[in-house]
Amino acid sequence: MALLITDECINCDVCEPECPNDAISMGELIYVIEPRQCTECVGHFEQPQCVEVCPVDCIILDPEIPESPGVLMTKYRSLMATKV
Repeated sequence: MALLITDECINCDVCEPECPNDAISMGELIYVIEPRQCTECVGHFEQPQCVEVCPVDCIILDPEIPESPGVLMTKYRSLMATKV
């Protein structure tokens, strides 16, 4: 699943620079995650880095976007191919 930042976000700015896929950006009121770019850090790290650094635990799995580990790895490979 892609990750989702909930309304509990306090805009602390620590998650955005941790995302290896540049999937996190400032939204209208809180930070948001672009699901097409979020791989839950599959291919980069063992755990999602934004979740690891979030001081208020406001980053959850998005129930609207179910993705298996295989799908996340395919997305990672596709994103890396476009960076070359």
